[in-house]
Amino acid sequence: MTQDVEMKDNHTPSQSVISSTTSTMQHLKEIAALIDTGSYTKEVRRIARAVRLTIGLRRKLTGSVLSSFLDFALVPGSEAHSRLSSFLPKGNEHDMELDTASSATQAPAKHLPAELEIYCYFIVLLFLIDQKKYNEAKACSSASIARLKNVNRRTIDVIASRLYFYYSLSYELTGDLAEIRGTLLALHHSATLRHDELGQETLLNLLLRNYLHYNLYDQAEKLRSKAPRFEAHSNQQFCRYLFYLGKIRTIQLEYTDAKESLLQAARKAPIAALGFRIQCNKWAIIVRLLLGEIPERSIFTQKGMEKALRPYFELTNAVRIGDLELFRTVQEKFSDTFAQDRTHNLIVRLRHNVIRTGLRNISISYSRISLPDVAKKLRLNSENPVADAESIVAKAIRDGAIDATIDHKNGCMVSKETGDIYSTNEPQTAFNSRIAFCLNMHNEAVRALMFPPNTHKEKESDEKRRERKQQEEELAKHMAEEDDDDF
Repeated sequence: MTQDVEMKDNHTPSQSVISSTTSTMQHLKEIAALIDTGSYTKEVRRIARAVRLTIGLRRKLTGSVLSSFLDFALVPGSEAHSRLSSFLPKGNEHDMELDTASSATQAPAKHLPAELEIYCYFIVLLFLIDQKKYNEAKACSSASIARLKNVNRRTIDVIASRLYFYYSLSYELTGDLAEIRGTLLALHHSATLRHDELGQETLLNLLLRNYLHYNLYDQAEKLRSKAPRFEAHSNQQFCRYLFYLGKIRTIQLEYTDAKESLLQAARKAPIAALGFRIQCNKWAIIVRLLLGEIPERSIFTQKGMEKALRPYFELTNAVRIGDLELFRTVQEKFSDTFAQDRTHNLIVRLRHNVIRTGLRNISISYSRISLPDVAKKLRLNSENPVADAESIVAKAIRDGAIDATIDHKNGCMVSKETGDIYSTNEPQTAFNSRIAFCLNMHNEAVRALMFPPNTHKEKESDEKRRERKQQEEELAKHMAEEDDDDF
């Protein structure tokens, strides 16, 4: 009895592996059937559903499963089958067991839709990137792009947009992003001529990312300004576009527009896209500091962001106090972090804001103070701090940062009495900006509402209603994994 139990226990792991791989293989066959149906009926939503289901299976993919799926979906010995099989690892005992288990249910394909062939490229590329085989992923993605150039069907656009993304990602991971810039421009041109709006969205973001990766901000802005714009088809791509637009506007000193774009990108991004939201908040914090605003403390205490935003919290504290020495200390302490985030040059711009904040605090605290004392409190480390303090005070008075005058004869700064802020237009301006923000958010929410087509013309049948509810449940189930993967 004991031996029987031990033998049974020894075979359990192998049986569980076989059952798991067989289940994954069965799901892939269902996805292939869905793609086949979508290709025949020319329904893009079925192809999109197949891609969403694939994201849910991504962590279960193995070399043996993909080899069996390629044998099922493609014609053995064909060019696509031979090329894709060469990227997969060679079989082992589990492959033989899986082939034996699935051979009974395998049926030869009557025809090979182009959508299914492109999907095979997509799923193999996903597997190679997950296995960190980036050189093989580059070769596979390049082959898939070459195949896509010969296909012009709207049902392929959903899969093609994913292939564009992973094509760029594979080259970025190997440090060869500049090599594909010309290819991406040609693909964007083709997508524009074919009215592939989802492809245009994806390729425009990939090109912007390509330019910004090499600090080519002028070229990125020229491309962005001349590229056709239309209503966003993908929330993920729209968030990326807003983020890149915010970075471009920040470099171009258009801080107000940059702040709006970055905050909108952080707000629209899914909760699962934590890394993307952290990057948006880092840039938004810098932009708000450059505008003279102090971000709320709640921004730095968001769940999962405390550690990543800690350097920017200390930087904000230095700017808020107006302490130039503390600002230098924070800048040196987190110099590696700022260089990695590519915000170091922006932080250098903040030095003027720190001095202005300190000068504003001095102006509020003292009705009359000598220029040497101003230089001492601002901790100016120049050769002639008094002259520098005088020029800084004069510039702040000219810009309207402080309400004061300079007594050149006695060498001091004389502050004027602080008036009632409610007698000015500042409260009206603040309320106007808040109202505009709320109205803009309402308008975007209304535009984002989606309704089934032809609901006003015909009633929905029970079968279609059940199918729609099933798709909505699957979409909700895989949304978190899909958003996390995309960002």
